[in-house]
Amino acid sequence: YGSGREDSCENSVKAVSNLLFGIEINHYLSFTMDAVALVNDLVGGVQVEVLDDLTFLDPALRKGETVTLKGEQALHYVRTRKGLEDSTNLHRMKRQQQYLAALRQQVDACSMDDPEFGAKVVAAVSPYMVSDCTVNQLLDLAEVMNHTQYSEELLEIPGEAVLGEEFIEFYPDETALQEMVVSLFYTETKVE
Repeated sequence: YGSGREDSCENSVKAVSNLLFGIEINHYLSFTMDAVALVNDLVGGVQVEVLDDLTFLDPALRKGETVTLKGEQALHYVRTRKGLEDSTNLHRMKRQQQYLAALRQQVDACSMDDPEFGAKVVAAVSPYMVSDCTVNQLLDLAEVMNHTQYSEELLEIPGEAVLGEEFIEFYPDETALQEMVVSLFYTETKVE
């Protein structure tokens, strides 16, 4: 919630920190949805197997088809939920997770071919970005992305989605979430 700028990011930082039992969030980086088509095309398109029938938006986006998303197709694919058989945000998030995994592979390939690729992406998306990072921190992040192959899958917080009074509400499995936080943010040390 907020204006979509810094206050929205700060609200998200607080909400995520609270969700993760007080883990400190050092920085934020946010892009408007307008950056999706731009980044998608910077990597030469992103190939996905279409999870939902989106032919009402684009005839090529037929469920089950393998498509290399170009430009606005990518935005439609990750953003649309209204007009679908399952219009919940959880279903849309499955498409977003699928898209992000495929995008990551494309970014890795582009970074291997062009050592300056990360910096080019940062420069291209800067008009669509809100961050509390300095330019040097963003360039350092781009450099790390250029030289790091990510194989980790996106993590999903265990829990249950239920229909509230007005919206779908997500209730995390507190025990499973706590175990996830401990495994991600804490290292085991032996006391002698």
